[in-house]
Amino acid sequence: MEVINEVMSSDPQRLAEMAEKGPEGPIFMINLLKFKDKAEYEDGRETDLTGRQAYQIYGAGVSQLITEYDGRILFMADVTFLSLGQLEDLWDEVAIAAYPDRGALLRMSTSKEWRDLSVHRAAGLSGQLNLESVMPNFAWELPWMKLFKKEIQ
Repeated sequence: MEVINEVMSSDPQRLAEMAEKGPEGPIFMINLLKFKDKAEYEDGRETDLTGRQAYQIYGAGVSQLITEYDGRILFMADVTFLSLGQLEDLWDEVAIAAYPDRGALLRMSTSKEWRDLSVHRAAGLSGQLNLESVMPNFAWELPWMKLFKKEIQ
């Protein structure tokens, strides 16, 4: 398996697919994050921020913005150990966000507010994988998912 670690998609077809309706929601976006040692802003501004600190500025803003699109951040954690499989380098952090559908994610990520915040994302990340996922029907019967489903309806 080849992994191409990107901050922005370089595949025009992928961007077109993002605009398609997608699976029936909600969708859960799994984010695998790799930070730069030192933040590097595209406009050339000087900074003493680490990549993680720059991304945290983005994350704090997005955690507020996402609610305007009926989404929410469900989980964030540092990656500390690879217990199974093999890869060259561990991701630094994993985050899971939930959106009512792919369209909500697209509307958020094309908003002016998101674009303004994303300068910190680009400055802080050396790469990222975003995996769209949906819950299988049987998983909605788990007690914590029943509570979540009630909350989002």
